[in-house]
Amino acid sequence: MTTRKIIQPQDLICMDDFVGTHQYRVDLAYARNNNLLFGERIYRENAKLWLHESLANIVKNAATYCFENHNLRFILYDGLRTTDAQKAMMKTQRALDNPHWLEKPRLLSPPGAGGHPRAMAIDIGLETLCGELINMGTAFDYLSEDPEKNPAHRDFSHSQGIMDNRKMLDNSMKQAAKSLNTPLHPLPEEWWDFRLPADIYEQYAPLSESELPTHMQLLNV
Repeated sequence: MTTRKIIQPQDLICMDDFVGTHQYRVDLAYARNNNLLFGERIYRENAKLWLHESLANIVKNAATYCFENHNLRFILYDGLRTTDAQKAMMKTQRALDNPHWLEKPRLLSPPGAGGHPRAMAIDIGLETLCGELINMGTAFDYLSEDPEKNPAHRDFSHSQGIMDNRKMLDNSMKQAAKSLNTPLHPLPEEWWDFRLPADIYEQYAPLSESELPTHMQLLNV
């Protein structure tokens, strides 16, 4: 069995630290008690958004590209999601009421699965510089009751305007990844989710709260 690499705290970038120098803002969804998905706070209120440096560089460059070419700003909703945070999500009433979300094609990842617990996935929305949300067809974190008819899916047919909006976000991320010679995988089921490919992130062990310094932890300590 291949031993997975360990992500060190110094490999992670706090995206909050670059808000003043890049055209994005951080709205850490699960640090709010009114998030769409669970309706309750998962992270502590003062939690920060952390990304592995390889993905952080893509996001920073993509935000600049999107601003310069479309005059729009990124909203960063979530990055690192520790295994403990994933477990907390599984215990929410909303997740308990929808066990099919864990069935393939999964709309929620079980603890340790996916790019988020390795800080190699990012959830992004778009807004104008005045703070008006750009219409992407669904809200961020919209989970369909019918996976076969999921309007958040990248292949779902929307109006041309919505498809153009999604394309602006996709192209910004793809251009940035290409410029850095880093592969990128836009998750098909969620227009907001961009991650490193599985053959990259699965080389690394997922992160738990105990492996992080206190200031980097997401949950209440």
